[in-house]
Amino acid sequence: MTIEDLLFFAKQHIHSDHAKILLAELLNCNPLELLNHLQEEVSEQQIELFQREVKALKENKPLQYVIGHINFYGNEFLIDERVLIPRFETEELVENTIKYINKYFTEPVDIIDLGCGSGIIGLTLEKKVSTKSVDLIDISSDALKVTKQNCEKLSSKANIIESDMFAKIDKKYDVIISNPPYIKTEEEIEDIVKNNEPHIALYAGVDGLDCYRKILREVKDYMKEKCIIAFEIGMTQAEDIKKIANQYLDNITIEVKKDLSEKDRMLFIFKNCE
Repeated sequence: MTIEDLLFFAKQHIHSDHAKILLAELLNCNPLELLNHLQEEVSEQQIELFQREVKALKENKPLQYVIGHINFYGNEFLIDERVLIPRFETEELVENTIKYINKYFTEPVDIIDLGCGSGIIGLTLEKKVSTKSVDLIDISSDALKVTKQNCEKLSSKANIIESDMFAKIDKKYDVIISNPPYIKTEEEIEDIVKNNEPHIALYAGVDGLDCYRKILREVKDYMKEKCIIAFEIGMTQAEDIKKIANQYLDNITIEVKKDLSEKDRMLFIFKNCE
């Protein structure tokens, strides 16, 4: 079979853009280059793999899981069903956190990424700012296996710790960052998300705030004198999280930032950052 034959087959089952992306990944080329090689023959092994991937997409498996990796803030990360699929909003969280670290800190920082999943947040910060240490924390041993792969892929020196938030932590940090689960238990979400992504990384109690409560209730003991706490949040949760933060922390400044869709999506807590 030729490249043209495979594209024709795939387009009968999945979106043409997805067909091109899958085949380009398989052949290690740019999707735009496929049109210049339509008559090239493809090996039997590649044909079988491509057909399996098309079938998986047709059965509503996310494209990112089928491909097995994703580009996040300029680096390629391995992902699969053991971890959440990174969203654009998380890149915005990282981008703003980098800006604040560079604004308020002149020395290398200690960073903890709570509920790290694939490790994308902490590992990206390690690449982009001067760090003394980066600790990647998750309660899921399965997720941390993916984290470990990404650490090795990026030659990271980050520490991987299996822990329920701060349970096994005994140090203080300059930067505490988290994209925790924040979906309400009974909230309706897309089937492709509900049926594929790990529920432990999605749901957080009746109001979706359980993880924020847990982190903010305990966080005081893990903050250095000057500290930034950075959260990704649900678009309706800002005011409730502000109240929780003010319940447990004194002398702080809170800033909520919108994403590119103009929805509240990031919340930053500053302690002694002037």
